[in-house]
Amino acid sequence: MNNLNRKRAIVPKLYCNVFGHRYYVSKLITAHVKEYKCSHCKKELTTNSKGDLIELTTRFKEINCVLENIHNKRLLKLKETPVVK
Repeated sequence: MNNLNRKRAIVPKLYCNVFGHRYYVSKLITAHVKEYKCSHCKKELTTNSKGDLIELTTRFKEINCVLENIHNKRLLKLKETPVVK
């Protein structure tokens, strides 16, 4: 049974090693910051401050969560303020 689970875990990684990752946007943090996930091996990436893709660690998950909260609060504040002409 354990050998079967290992084979199932190796196949997606092998596919990604041969053909490359198939990333899709799994979470939209802001207009510029997104989280990506590979549809085969489930590897997670995010964008850093320079716009490069980096591996999503717990540190970056926490940063993205705080950034998303700040962004959402700012959007709510902009929607509530009346437009003066």
